[in-house]
Amino acid sequence: MLVSTDLLVVTVTVFAAQYFGGVRTPARAASLLDPAAWVPPSAAGLLAVGFIAVWMLALSVSGSRSPRVIGTGAAEYRRVLHVTFVVFGTAGLLAYLLSVPGLEWFLALALVVGLAGLLANRWAWRKWLARRRRAGQLSSRVLLVGSESSIATIARDLGRSPEAGFKVVGACTPSGIVSGTIPGTDIPMSGSMNNLIEALDAVGADTVVITSANELAADKVRELSWKLEPGRHHLVVAPSLTDIGGPRLHTRPVAGLPLIHVETPRYDGGKLYAKRLFDIVASGALILFLSPVLLGIALIVRLSTPGTIIFRQDRIGRRGEHFQMLKFRSMYEDAEDRLADLAALDRDEGNSIMFKMKDDPRVTPIGRILRRYSLDELPQLFNVFLGSMSIVGPRPPLEREVEQYARHVHRRFLVKPGITGLWQVSGRSNLDWDETVRLDLFYVENWTMTGDLLILWKTFRAVVGSDGAY
Repeated sequence: MLVSTDLLVVTVTVFAAQYFGGVRTPARAASLLDPAAWVPPSAAGLLAVGFIAVWMLALSVSGSRSPRVIGTGAAEYRRVLHVTFVVFGTAGLLAYLLSVPGLEWFLALALVVGLAGLLANRWAWRKWLARRRRAGQLSSRVLLVGSESSIATIARDLGRSPEAGFKVVGACTPSGIVSGTIPGTDIPMSGSMNNLIEALDAVGADTVVITSANELAADKVRELSWKLEPGRHHLVVAPSLTDIGGPRLHTRPVAGLPLIHVETPRYDGGKLYAKRLFDIVASGALILFLSPVLLGIALIVRLSTPGTIIFRQDRIGRRGEHFQMLKFRSMYEDAEDRLADLAALDRDEGNSIMFKMKDDPRVTPIGRILRRYSLDELPQLFNVFLGSMSIVGPRPPLEREVEQYARHVHRRFLVKPGITGLWQVSGRSNLDWDETVRLDLFYVENWTMTGDLLILWKTFRAVVGSDGAY
């Protein structure tokens, strides 16, 4: 089905670009006295069909439709982008060398329309696939193999992303118990590591995931791969490396050993300059575009309740530096004075470090609306433009929160804090503290510009849905 819709997008794009973009035929020539502008209709048709074939073949060869990348992550989008630019770059070079008339406008129009169409097509299929997988359909049935603790950990991680398409249906442990469940989970225990094939058939699994290599020697893993039926069963090894992004992992076979190289994260150089340039351009453009909205909100806040329009609060930024974070005031003027009284009531619905409370009595009626759609955070665009914050990053904490941080949590200060971030689009105020820290540290260790763009898109969806905002 994905092939069919890709073909539809590519075909419509090519013929539309040919019609509107300038591969001239005698009927459309700028001048009948300009033979150089003539491309016979038959040649134009062959050119279009050939271009469609090459584009589709490139999408296939690049692995953009591989089951390993479809549905989750940015790899699918990156492959579509990469192969499309390669195809059009090659076509543009050939057009220049062969002096094909009118092809430059055709390529420009087809590139823009085709790329937008392909990405929209992949996004639509991803949404459809995610819904089906959350309903338990179109997913790989997984048998986990390893220690009970590693099985519980991997099962929890897979459960966070049902759209990835892994449904755990059983587990095999060194104990070989065939009754009961893995402690802390509802995963049935399906036997020992010596009867994996029988366990596969018993639970109807098509994928074996080895969660810990300590309990399964290398020769046993190799023998297991021999026993699995090609095309029907799949073998996956989950390394003990957790919360490390794919772009930082590289497999290199050495003397038969699949060595995994892990790139150390870097917080300087070209990537950092690119991120800063994006922050300046994006925040500046948004400030100009949203200036009527900013002025309107400022007027409403000023007229609704006594107090200042902008709320300034001391926060901790990159390298532990203090800065004044800006927000539209959404609380009454005495909000900070009442915080201790509310905390004493033990009604904190946050995550043990950051104080959060649903129906917080300190929030003004207008403030509830602003918070619901995160409009109170718009002044932080000025923080971004001036350099104390970034568009995407961990949330800037209060000093009293930092005083409670464990040592490893201070790695959050290796990057600038952001208006939005990974944990905000993964549940916002609904996450516990440990999960908040895990997501922030994952971002710090693995951030990319592509990842930032995906977070911004998810932020838009989260704000529109107002999930987890209070």
